[in-house]
Amino acid sequence: MIMRRPHVALLAASLLLAGCGSGAVASPGHPSGAATSEPGPPASTTAIPSSPSPAMSAEAARLELPGLGPKTLAQVPSDARQAVVVTGRGKNSPTSEVVLYERASTGWQPGESWPAHNALKGWSDHHMGGDLRSPIGVYGLTDAGGLLRDPGTKLTYDQGYGFVSPGTGFEGEPLKGSFDYVVAINYNRQPGTSPLDWTRPLGANRGGGIWFHVDHGGPTHGCVSIAEKHMEQLLLALDPHLHPVVVMGDAASLAR
Repeated sequence: MIMRRPHVALLAASLLLAGCGSGAVASPGHPSGAATSEPGPPASTTAIPSSPSPAMSAEAARLELPGLGPKTLAQVPSDARQAVVVTGRGKNSPTSEVVLYERASTGWQPGESWPAHNALKGWSDHHMGGDLRSPIGVYGLTDAGGLLRDPGTKLTYDQGYGFVSPGTGFEGEPLKGSFDYVVAINYNRQPGTSPLDWTRPLGANRGGGIWFHVDHGGPTHGCVSIAEKHMEQLLLALDPHLHPVVVMGDAASLAR
């Protein structure tokens, strides 16, 4: 049975609205306005630790994820059956590509490749609030939401006006619609809560509000953005029973 959370109106009203690359109505991680735009929706804790002594079969299947080196692979939980791999063009580049993999008996099977934007200044192994870099690592995907109604996702979905994103992005592009659909990336956030939740387990200085959200045509503050049709596809594909994770970073960092 799919759980639905009521919109956190009081919380949203109490927070400075900003949005990953947009001005969002609910997350201080997402500053609004051009040079400060790119809202950073709520994110979860640190990278997922590697599972202890995974079975050989699980390890073999895990190694089939392309482009990932041993350090990155070690962070992918053995029970993960879905992995959204975000590969940045360069350490300081704001562009990347997204591929959703699903693990079958024959190994990891790739879906389509989608163009994406990440943070204005690229990627960081130690993300800090306001550094305009996206965090490198492996993080869970448990919670979604948006201004628009739930398109039918299996994730818990919070729909409401807290996902408004006014203003313009770094390149002067309008941010309207950026939060029509979002998936919270569990970096420095409490899993199992609305993407609008402001809990920061690592502390506010480590940033947060890192989401997948609708692309507005320019770099983000720390989030990963893809076209609205691809966001809808992602929401329909993600299944909590398959323990989905995101593996994100520039190509060189992921290959470590």
